[in-house]
Amino acid sequence: MAYAKELLPGIPDNSLTIFDRGFLSAELLCNLVLHGTERHFLIPAKSNTKWTLIDGTDADGTVEMVVSDAAMRLDPTLPSSWRSRAICVGDGKGEVAYLLNSLADRKLFKAKQLVDCYWRRWEIETSYRELKHTMLGSKKTLRSMTVDGVTQEIWGALIAYNLVRIEIAKAALEAKSQPTDISFILAFHTIQYELFIAAATQAQGKLPAGLKRLRQRLVLDLKEYRPDRKFDRVVKAKPQRYPHKKLKTRAGVP
Repeated sequence: MAYAKELLPGIPDNSLTIFDRGFLSAELLCNLVLHGTERHFLIPAKSNTKWTLIDGTDADGTVEMVVSDAAMRLDPTLPSSWRSRAICVGDGKGEVAYLLNSLADRKLFKAKQLVDCYWRRWEIETSYRELKHTMLGSKKTLRSMTVDGVTQEIWGALIAYNLVRIEIAKAALEAKSQPTDISFILAFHTIQYELFIAAATQAQGKLPAGLKRLRQRLVLDLKEYRPDRKFDRVVKAKPQRYPHKKLKTRAGVP
């Protein structure tokens, strides 16, 4: 939250910022909207978020929320209450969730458009996971020790990621399948292998043939169709860090 507050001045005008649920804070969101021109937010509400419906319906309406005393102590300039637009989002299984946003004009900004915009965020999250966990090996820090080196390393990782995605898209186009049917992890390792072979055999003059062989290999192992879950996703119980050992007793001795 502290880092998010530092980033607020850099958010441009005429923009929509999509937040994770953990950043639902009157201090953060109100300052985003008030200290800029047409700066808006889109964020899922927490299950315990309380509000009063002011206008509209439960499916798409304007709600008012009270600013807590703790938030007022942190920032006395905050108003006593703030309003937002709440859009109901169902998951088809009976669970009800809401998306809060500052785009109050329901005619100009349709509810479905905002919901679709939020779901695109998960595609970005998936890309970050593939880049950080698959490509960079879940390393917590980069190798470079200078600012310019870190910037260069980040750009290099982003370029490499997009090149892998381009090859996936071209292979899927030739195989008349969807790019999402090709596993990113398998594609990444396949491209790595082909690059090692090309470097070892000095096959710079045979790149077209190598690319053709590469794209043929990418579509060999398409993702298998996975049926829907039979059971709901639940949180597993964490094992005890120090399991208790049962003490053995002898006759007459506790």
